[in-house]
Amino acid sequence: MPEPDPRNIKDLQSAKKAGATGRKRAKTPSASPPRRRIFAPKTTIDHQPDAKRGPMAKTDDELEEGGASLTERASAPHLAALSEKARDYARNARADNTQRAYDADWRQFAAWLRRQGFDPLPPHPQTVGLYLAACMDGVRGREPVSVATLERRLAGICWHYRQRGEPLDTSDRHISTVLAGIRRAHGRPPAQKEPIFADELIAMMATLDMDLRGIRDHAILAIGFAGGLRRSEIVGLDCGPDQSEDGSGWVEILDGGAVLQILGKTGWREVEIGRGSRPETCPVALLETWMRLGRISHGPLFRPIARKNGGVSPDRLTDKHVARLVQKTALAAGIRGDLTEGERRLAFGGHSLRAGLASSAQIEEGHVQKHLGHASPEMTRRYQRKRDRFRVNLTKAAGL
Repeated sequence: MPEPDPRNIKDLQSAKKAGATGRKRAKTPSASPPRRRIFAPKTTIDHQPDAKRGPMAKTDDELEEGGASLTERASAPHLAALSEKARDYARNARADNTQRAYDADWRQFAAWLRRQGFDPLPPHPQTVGLYLAACMDGVRGREPVSVATLERRLAGICWHYRQRGEPLDTSDRHISTVLAGIRRAHGRPPAQKEPIFADELIAMMATLDMDLRGIRDHAILAIGFAGGLRRSEIVGLDCGPDQSEDGSGWVEILDGGAVLQILGKTGWREVEIGRGSRPETCPVALLETWMRLGRISHGPLFRPIARKNGGVSPDRLTDKHVARLVQKTALAAGIRGDLTEGERRLAFGGHSLRAGLASSAQIEEGHVQKHLGHASPEMTRRYQRKRDRFRVNLTKAAGL
């Protein structure tokens, strides 16, 4: 039997010593910082046999019928339809005007960030505080915004950050303290549109022509005033329920008057509009005339009229038309002639119809609040204080 080579014996002994040393080092905790764990998706374990993974190691995908994966199920036709429906509901979560304002607010904020070299994500309260200060100093030569506009811009920015899964903490001192200082330095009483009263409304309607467009505008003014409606609520009316996707209410004409179902800021409310004493000023009679001559029985109630052929469009009238209509007829009727033309244009708007009814209604406060859909009695009292101004004179009552 040949003798073993001494060199091989030495190599074997060295290998054993190295293995023992390696085992000892493996038991010794490492002083270096642990690496960040990277969580792999569940699909990375699919290559393992079921016997090694155990009976309880099946993924959620395998527990579904047929073992289809989540990715495969997401492409199913019914799930795709549900996904599109969910997006539609999400888009309808806010009114169109609010959504447009929020989108414009985000575009302005993102443009300012780009000019300053900032990234929009993640949100930084310090950056937002700087933007609020810049808005009050005027951005790119623009006039400083009002405090109300600034608060709405901040609301729009917060909304967009929430949609991106990065909520902005407005209670952070870099935002809350700056905003409190802006309110203190630039705060003003809320600007309200001048109310239009019944006699002024009759004078405004008298300036309109009696063609089809004028008949429509007669009905808009009368319904808006008698219902105390916002301009978006006027143009959002349909002829009946479930007749359009973008409608926010409908009208039902009865013998005693019209009943409106309105989806407003505080939810659904029912508005009753009784018949007037004269056909030329009765809101219900004017509405019936418009629907009959305009041949409108389904879909949007108030629609554009073509200037070339006078045809009635199937589309919905925009709320800007209501504001322009009130301004035009108020100027033509000479209301508030003590103001300049520019001041009168700013004084009147679509809300003047709603403010006029709220200010002139001589009925119990609770009925006015319900009719207008105010969230609190305090909002109703704002209008009534203007109506009752100087009715009670404490100066004379005190003996002065």
